[in-house]
Amino acid sequence: MPSLAVHRRPPARALAMALSLLVLGLSGVALAGSPAAIWGAIKTPSPGAPRAIGDYSGGCLQGGQALPLEGPGYQVMHPGRLRYYGHPALLDFVQRLGAAADAGGHGPLLVGDLAQPRGGRASGGHASHQSGLDVDIWFWHPRAAEKGPLPTGERERLKARSILNGRKGEIRERWKSKVAGTLELTARDRRVERVFVHPIIKRELCERTQGDRAWLRQIRPWYGHDDHFHVRLACPADSPDCTPQDPVGEGDGCDELSWWFDAEAQAERKRERSRYRRKVVGGARWPAQCDALLEQPK
Repeated sequence: MPSLAVHRRPPARALAMALSLLVLGLSGVALAGSPAAIWGAIKTPSPGAPRAIGDYSGGCLQGGQALPLEGPGYQVMHPGRLRYYGHPALLDFVQRLGAAADAGGHGPLLVGDLAQPRGGRASGGHASHQSGLDVDIWFWHPRAAEKGPLPTGERERLKARSILNGRKGEIRERWKSKVAGTLELTARDRRVERVFVHPIIKRELCERTQGDRAWLRQIRPWYGHDDHFHVRLACPADSPDCTPQDPVGEGDGCDELSWWFDAEAQAERKRERSRYRRKVVGGARWPAQCDALLEQPK
């Protein structure tokens, strides 16, 4: 995707972008120029009925709602980032998953980023999480979290940790059953479009799953994701301006894993990762409907 930097746009689009930023500046928004700065400066959700707008990697969130910072089976990490907003479907998903994981002995869930108050591009490398339908959930949690909510200071300080044993190329023993159980609960929710995990985690799930394997279809291998899994919900019925992804293919996806572990595919993997990083850095222009959210009182 083309950069949002004005000097790289054709003149007509550059002028339109400049006028848009001028209008936002006159309405009292402190803009630093970058998409992340524009959306990150907003500290409150917009009025209106909840709507996911645009693409997961180029959209916004109208009427976003805040996930309670703790509930049965889950707690929000790094609340000071103000990335615990989402479409009501996402909030309901997290709360139901937390309760189910806790009841099944797989919890607690430490919840990372959802979306910002009005969605949009966030700082720190996320290309997605823009329309209120994505959430990151940590695999790891400290034992203290099993006894109850962590103190606010701990939640702000702790960072997600990898659950993989790099030497053996497998999930660490302590986490194997919890990871498998939580991911199955996640993927069986009909609202879930995709669940991104490290390829090694997908491989282990393929090897250990017996019986009904249909839920494995939603588990998708992707770079990183060894310390958290990324859940993406499908576009809700109440959001006609939400842009869906192409559906995942048929089958459990386990026969497609060899690409991730084939030595001859290393160069292609590097090129693919480079393309992904360019997308993360460049981002996508948000739809026109999102401009209205930027202009509303903050």
